[in-house]
Amino acid sequence: MSSLLLLGAGAGTFCANTHEILGFVGWALTIFKIVIPLVIIALGLVDLGKAAVSSKPEEIKKSATSLAWRIAGGILIFFIPTIVMLVFGFVSGFSNTQSQVDWDICYKCITAPWDSTCKDAKSDI
Repeated sequence: MSSLLLLGAGAGTFCANTHEILGFVGWALTIFKIVIPLVIIALGLVDLGKAAVSSKPEEIKKSATSLAWRIAGGILIFFIPTIVMLVFGFVSGFSNTQSQVDWDICYKCITAPWDSTCKDAKSDI
């Protein structure tokens, strides 16, 4: 029971206490949002180039289908962090002011880790 009380005691400053980790996650997500579309474009061009050189209609259709699935996967990967943050933003709207300030730190660290809100999180709380 006492461990639950201790866990709840720092709940209002979780994001401020973990801003370095959240910043790292934010940088990783930013890099993935740049690299994944580039990889999809490169692989799609290689596949379509191979299919065009083989000049077989079946190969062209197969590579076009593969490219469409890759694009769909890339779009999904690109928007998953945004959707998750949006859902958590709706949930955080039902909390008190201190939790809202802490949520803003989490949001900034994940979506814009280069922002001063994330870098100066310890001094804000």
